[in-house]
Amino acid sequence: MPPALDLLMQRHSTPSRQLGAPGPEGAELHALLEAAVRVPDHGKLVPFRLIELRGDAKQIFGDRLAAIAARNPALSEAKREKERTRYGFAPLVLVVVARVTTDSKVPPIEQEIAAGCVAYNLLLGAHALGYGAQWLTGWAAYDAEVAALLRLAGNERVIGFVHIGTPQIEVPDRDRPTVQEVFSPWMP
Repeated sequence: MPPALDLLMQRHSTPSRQLGAPGPEGAELHALLEAAVRVPDHGKLVPFRLIELRGDAKQIFGDRLAAIAARNPALSEAKREKERTRYGFAPLVLVVVARVTTDSKVPPIEQEIAAGCVAYNLLLGAHALGYGAQWLTGWAAYDAEVAALLRLAGNERVIGFVHIGTPQIEVPDRDRPTVQEVFSPWMP
């Protein structure tokens, strides 16, 4: 099997709570980001951007998320603490943001898919570099106050939070669909 295809066959997510230091930085991070943005981009709109959460910024972000989550009076203290610490495990969290241009011939869904491809390329690139990664969304990806916290413009939305670091455990692969379950020829 060609090495690139073998890479795809071996990729799996590592739970964010099982990611620790080190993570990519410097030239290695730059190369990962360059590879991540090489995605199909109908109209060359570059309908995405990335926000880095690293070091103390991750904890501050988590503290602010916990404060936003606490607006729900039914939120338990354990769940609030989970929100507060959610971004503290992996050394690097990249927020993948879709920037949708509505005055374009390119449909918004194609622009969001391009941003999703950036997130997936981050997973593949991290795996190729020997790191683990997980793409997460959760309520924070869809919350207006979190969007304001991230200083997103009105045409931007979070596609996901990609946590990247060194796996702290061996992660077994999960069951995958068989080709027969998802593939069929079109019959005219």
